[in-house]
Amino acid sequence: MTSAATSAPFTPFSGPFAIGTLSAPGETRFPGLVAPDGQVLDLRTALDEPALTTLALLERWDEELPRLHTLAGDPTGDWRPLAEMAVHAPVEPRQIFQSGANYRQHVIDLAVAHRAPDAPGTVEEARAEVAAVMDKRAAEDLPYVFIGLPTTISGPYDDVVLPAWAEKPDWELELAAVISRPAYRVSVEEALEYVAGYTIANDLTDRASVFRRDMPPIGTDWLRSKNAPGFTPLGPWIVPAGSIADPSDLQVTLKLNGETMQDESTSDMIFGVARLVSYISQTARLLPGDLVLTGSPAGNGIHWGRLLRDGDVMDGSVTGLGTQRTRCVAEEDR
Repeated sequence: MTSAATSAPFTPFSGPFAIGTLSAPGETRFPGLVAPDGQVLDLRTALDEPALTTLALLERWDEELPRLHTLAGDPTGDWRPLAEMAVHAPVEPRQIFQSGANYRQHVIDLAVAHRAPDAPGTVEEARAEVAAVMDKRAAEDLPYVFIGLPTTISGPYDDVVLPAWAEKPDWELELAAVISRPAYRVSVEEALEYVAGYTIANDLTDRASVFRRDMPPIGTDWLRSKNAPGFTPLGPWIVPAGSIADPSDLQVTLKLNGETMQDESTSDMIFGVARLVSYISQTARLLPGDLVLTGSPAGNGIHWGRLLRDGDVMDGSVTGLGTQRTRCVAEEDR
């Protein structure tokens, strides 16, 4: 995780409180209870645990959640203005699970964008063919999930460094689920019981590195295309799951230099949060604080023919989760 973080205007969220990882000038990071009026309660003091981290809080989320609600409703606490704080990524995950090809329109757009000039058939036929493949995947309950590195995590207002080798860096704003307790082989019906809350992730990708040109039969190279340091701006907040009425009915919006590029509902997901968490848990053991990224909706740079470059500013929001703002900085300029 990058060490830089900056203060930013308070961005509202749903519910009575959210969880953030914050720091005041000259102080260490701490897990904070953030109120809707932009005030912050240091949970190390409020819970009488000086070494508390956000990850440790998530490890006993079910136990602490009632206490967090009580603290949020107590005006006599030692509240401090968020404006005095630096805002970091809300959690340092041990594992990141990323869902690919999970938005119907996004997959269709990518298929057309990567279509060979001499490919047989029309664009309309290609779209119909991809739609049929997605319908089959949904019917057979086979999400596509790969693994990311925790070192890609950066803060919601940190600069994003574009590596010199990245020829086609692209944005992918996503809804991310934060796990609350160990989950192994859980059913779809019980999967949401393992979700502490939700946050925003921008899962950047270098499109030029996705497919191995030297070894086409091997397919995708997610290590190189997605795992540069700081390639996953996260946050600003973890909003408790109970404050989000329906994770399949949220608007995911990304603006590039003020122009809307992504603006899609999570209802376009092929596999919802419960199905993704259940599917991942059939193979891997999910741990508290882990992230399940649910995929990117349509409107990526490869679709618009406009990739990220030095000086670009991305504003990403998801309904009820606040807004992140990150500026792109070319590696050679740092």
